Amino acid sequence: MKRLKIAVVTPRYAVSGVPLAQWRFAAALAAIGHDVDLIIGRCDPNLEIPAATGVRLVVLDSGKTRGMFAYLLRYFRSEKPDIVFSAEDHLNTIVLIAAILTGAKAKISGSSRVTPYDTYSDKPFTKRWLLKILARMVAWRADALTCVSHDMVDQYRDIFPNSKHVCVYNIVDQPAARAKIELPVEDPWFNDKALPLIVGAGSLMPWKGFDDLIRAVRILVDGGRPVRLVILGEGDTRSALEQLVRDLDLEAYVRMPGRTSNPLAHFARADVFALSSHVEGLPNVLVEAMMAGCTPVSVDCPTGPREVLQEGRYGYLTKMRDPDDLARGIALALDHPIAPDILAEGVRPFHQDVVIARHFELLGLQP
Repeated sequence: MKRLKIAVVTPRYAVSGVPLAQWRFAAALAAIGHDVDLIIGRCDPNLEIPAATGVRLVVLDSGKTRGMFAYLLRYFRSEKPDIVFSAEDHLNTIVLIAAILTGAKAKISGSSRVTPYDTYSDKPFTKRWLLKILARMVAWRADALTCVSHDMVDQYRDIFPNSKHVCVYNIVDQPAARAKIELPVEDPWFNDKALPLIVGAGSLMPWKGFDDLIRAVRILVDGGRPVRLVILGEGDTRSALEQLVRDLDLEAYVRMPGRTSNPLAHFARADVFALSSHVEGLPNVLVEAMMAGCTPVSVDCPTGPREVLQEGRYGYLTKMRDPDDLARGIALALDHPIAPDILAEGVRPFHQDVVIARHFELLGLQP
């Protein structure tokens, strides 16, 4: 295949699933020989976007997603990309409108990453209602519309009965990621292993359910099964979670050291990875844990965990918002870890070669 001009677009850069997935996607496309621009609407404060070989980085400082519209009009006219991969519904709609207005010839693939029930509404004259109208009006211009889980595809077909959304997973498994697994971790809890070690990771936000995970640790300790828990991440609920740790007298068992640039190395040195979210799109972090050889335990929230873990083949599923059941799942995982070859089997659908091939197939191209 000839060298293609490809734009990968995302509204913002943060230490979270969508922007990290778009960064990996851009790096993987460049690695196989394409000319790639990674266009980012804005970058969260105090973060530095890592360089990726062969990727031209464009950061717009656009504020809200709609602030990217003028740049995208100019980009289509001046750069004439062959393909545009965008992520998140607001941005997908803006990209499609810009392509229509400029008469761009680019093939466009828009990926949806969160449940449409939180994005669209049937209540007239609301913002979410208007977005639904616009999305329906411009969907014809998309060469592919994708979701990151099969469950989410079903949700989109419920909202848009004639939807052409199909499932394509995010890239998680790629050489650069695997290289990070073997790097050292300075945190002593990940090295002395005096107690079984549980790790969680994600933004410290209410929907991540880390309060349930902390309570599960209290249940395990009270049941004569002391463990350590490290939660990697930062966010609005830090103070409340720290207070919960004090209230439950868990300072010796729970720590929240903040963000890390290499969660994979931490996962590789933990016994169990625990996901306690109330909602997900598709939790890439579960796949990362599996890739690092760490047995996953996840609540059965919508959407994605049951799909990633294949009904429990690749990890343990527990009830949502139920610390007792989460504690039970963690205990099972400690007693019966998933074998490395089984975890590797579960990671294969997320390998960069598999994901890129599927995207190009949907666009009528060979990768």
